[in-house]
Amino acid sequence: MNWEQLLSLKRFGDKNKRLRKEQNETRLGFEVDYDRIIFSSAFRSLQDKTQVIPLSKTDFVHTRLTHSLEVSVVGRSLGRLAGQKILEKHPHLKTIHGYQMNDFGAIVAAAALAHDIGNPPFGHSGEKAIGEYFSLGNGARFKEQLSPEEYQDLVKFEGNANGFRILTETRPGIQGGIRLSYATLGAFIKYPKESLPHKPTKNIGDKKFGIFQSEKAIFEEVAEELGLIKIRNDKNVAFARHPLAFLVEAADDICYTIIDFEDGINLGLINEEFALEYLINLVRNSINTSKYHSLTSTADRLSYLRALAINTLITEAVELFLVNEEAILKGEFHEALFDKSSYEAQIKDIIKISVENIYQSEEVIDKEIAGYKMLSYLLDTYTKALLPEPAYVDSNFNKLVLQSIPKLQVLEEDSVYESLMKICSYTASLTDGITVASFNKYRGYNI
Repeated sequence: MNWEQLLSLKRFGDKNKRLRKEQNETRLGFEVDYDRIIFSSAFRSLQDKTQVIPLSKTDFVHTRLTHSLEVSVVGRSLGRLAGQKILEKHPHLKTIHGYQMNDFGAIVAAAALAHDIGNPPFGHSGEKAIGEYFSLGNGARFKEQLSPEEYQDLVKFEGNANGFRILTETRPGIQGGIRLSYATLGAFIKYPKESLPHKPTKNIGDKKFGIFQSEKAIFEEVAEELGLIKIRNDKNVAFARHPLAFLVEAADDICYTIIDFEDGINLGLINEEFALEYLINLVRNSINTSKYHSLTSTADRLSYLRALAINTLITEAVELFLVNEEAILKGEFHEALFDKSSYEAQIKDIIKISVENIYQSEEVIDKEIAGYKMLSYLLDTYTKALLPEPAYVDSNFNKLVLQSIPKLQVLEEDSVYESLMKICSYTASLTDGITVASFNKYRGYNI
């Protein structure tokens, strides 16, 4: 792969090539990507979607929206630092093509901002609820009407693939979704493959999938424009990652490792003194002990350690990226950057504490159970209304349901798969609060 292609400014529907040296510096194309994501309704909905604690009533726990904003800030720093060194190594990118250090930062920041935009309500439990509705629930009735790849899209419903769908989906009057640059779309796709085969290797790009069958054509167009390396030659497409996707992933890893841990401390789920020691272990080589001990409150100490930890991990992520740049460009680097971190043991310790004390806490599990049941019920309600079995075609309840969801439009020409994808994507777009309200409404509890 080469950086000239990877930094493509092309957008869906472009007839002419966009050249970096002809860009308006006051509103660069990659920065327009960030703006378009910020102003999208899908991004705004993240303010009421779970990051750590579903339906939390506290004001300091992160939502998907605050998490995404923080990941984008970290991603911008990662991109700029890496971009500075890449331009030094490949000076023609600047002298001939006009690329600047901030271009890399803008691409990574925009992709990082959107990285959770396709996630359903109630976190990863929401993904499982959608998937198991089609594998174990009433949705299994559609299996014989779908290809193996289409069915796999549903039973392993993936927020990453749904995010790409949201960003690129053509709807009446809206061609190509929000029309991001292909460079940003490439950096967004952490798992540049379709749903089958399922985890064919242990390579990081095969850990999940990032493309539904419904977006396969636009994905292949993006991959071709960017010059991504095709890594399988069968009918199930898969490509090597866009190099900047490694930095987007690193930004997310940094934030959920450090900031979810901080949320757990603030919620009282992790003992403060115990937790601070774990953060100190991560920054022991750079901590100013006299400054640290001069801080009198736990909140100030935590803030200092968080900032230092994030800076430490940013610095190392960029170093790892640059050391492995050649292998990444060849499509031969198959791990997350932090899998090679010198702080791997400290990171694993922090994540282990978070899993045990936050993600598996009684409060989280209880709300995920409720969310799971609500999403399953809503999927059943929507599929019965939009794709009714013969006996229920004239059901008045189904007709009332259809009137209550005007945004969910299934057309006569839509295949069963296309209809189900619309239902799943709509359900995934609901916020935690709207999921609860919709569940109560259809069960008659709102009167």
